[in-house]
Amino acid sequence: MIVAIVLTLYGLFAALALPKVLRRASWADRAPRLAIAMWQAAGVSVIASALLSAFALAVPASVVGHGLADLFEACAALLHDEAALSSVGTRASLAGAGLLLIRIAYTGAAVLLRARRERRRHAEALSLLGKHDGDLDALVVDYDERLVYCLPGWRGHAVITTGALRSLAPEQVAAVLAHEQAHLRGRHHLVLAAAEALARAFPRVPLFEQARAEVARLVELLADDVAARRHQRIHIATALVGLATGKVPAFALGAGGETALTRVRRMLHPQTPLGRRERIAGLVAITALLAGPATLAAAPGVAAFLAHHCHSFLTL
Repeated sequence: MIVAIVLTLYGLFAALALPKVLRRASWADRAPRLAIAMWQAAGVSVIASALLSAFALAVPASVVGHGLADLFEACAALLHDEAALSSVGTRASLAGAGLLLIRIAYTGAAVLLRARRERRRHAEALSLLGKHDGDLDALVVDYDERLVYCLPGWRGHAVITTGALRSLAPEQVAAVLAHEQAHLRGRHHLVLAAAEALARAFPRVPLFEQARAEVARLVELLADDVAARRHQRIHIATALVGLATGKVPAFALGAGGETALTRVRRMLHPQTPLGRRERIAGLVAITALLAGPATLAAAPGVAAFLAHHCHSFLTL
């Protein structure tokens, strides 16, 4: 019972307080990949704490401590024992865990399927309006508005309009297309879908709401950094200025958008990357977020296991 209460309190604390802590992290723009992992780990930590608190209520620590075989037998017996299932706490914890998993699975599937349908419709329209350019490795669409974006998926590709080609210099075009290729290679649409699914599954939860916005911003910074490995930052920055007003489809990833001007300043005035110690500290924090709930939930079972086997050993 104590472990379940502690896990529940931790989940509430993480869902309410962690967004403020992570938003204040000044290092996030210097290491967007690490920052994305931190937001993801925080979300997983909250979900895990909720599921494990239900497990801790349903299965006593003494049962876990007697071994995995006994644990499985106890779970099977629990499902066939009407007296055990009649416990209000047990039924509520199992039902809550089940509903939580169903909610996450349903919302995640809905987000992915909806995005897939919209991308398919858009791809069909582009196949009629656009023409693949082998030199650019992108689909060129005859359209006056300056747009560059990527259409992710199994056969994802970058898209650029003739308006963008006319307004951007060749080196700027190459730089911005490298940005889009970074999105495609990194499967950033799946990262965004996961954040979107949690935000929709649990609306008004600060952690998930903030994670959706921050992850969307951070994947753009990450794609900028990947493009900057092969292209000059000034070319990326000037291309972003030219594309700042363009509005790409909601289900696509575009080089411009609302964050473009902020990213221009970041390209022109790059910050010092994180040092080795700072990265190690970030990885330790991510590990703690992921392993913390499981460690806490397993502690009583491990203690019971050790007590049982140590007692058996001493009585030999």
